[in-house]
Amino acid sequence: MEALTPRQAEILAWIRHRVAEDNLPPTRAELMKAFAFRSPNAAETHLRMLARKGYLELQQGTARGIRLSDYGTESGDLPQVGLPLVGRVAAGYPMLAEEFREGQLPVDPVLFAPGADYLLRVQGMSMRDAAILDGDILAVRQEPGFTPQNGQMVVVRVNGEVTVKRWQREGTQVRLLPENPDYSPIEVDLSRDDLHIEGKVVGLLRLGQNL
Repeated sequence: MEALTPRQAEILAWIRHRVAEDNLPPTRAELMKAFAFRSPNAAETHLRMLARKGYLELQQGTARGIRLSDYGTESGDLPQVGLPLVGRVAAGYPMLAEEFREGQLPVDPVLFAPGADYLLRVQGMSMRDAAILDGDILAVRQEPGFTPQNGQMVVVRVNGEVTVKRWQREGTQVRLLPENPDYSPIEVDLSRDDLHIEGKVVGLLRLGQNL
């Protein structure tokens, strides 16, 4: 099986989600709308590439003529290569605890530089001006002993709560900066507050409005 490009992996994940949710494959028009393709030909080109690589079977002459092949389904014979997708994490719980995983997306970790260890679904609009919107998915890398540089975007846990912000530190004082003037920075005193770095942001996926 040929490897998927990041865009192809996003589309395949979206199709899987729609089939699981609706018990029906999506239409080409729905795919075009979800990914803001400018023409039906763009959507069709991606579908044909997924079919050529063995993940889909296409049927002409029907609106919902998209079928997942054995390799395109999560229960297929192809070993699943991907990253765990984490949703909202309850305060005080491990980041990658099974109960907070929404599943796994077929995204190769090495598509990001450096490679990613997990995906995190964004909650809220505090990073809007960095083009990170509610529902977007961030690729995150975990590195033991990692020390962020000022201005770097990181996933941190502060007093049990997980957030995504830009890092700024001076001495024992850390400011976690949003990218939206409607939100205030989070002030952290390392001598008093509990702060743990969960990883650095290494990429972003936008999988369409229905995923």
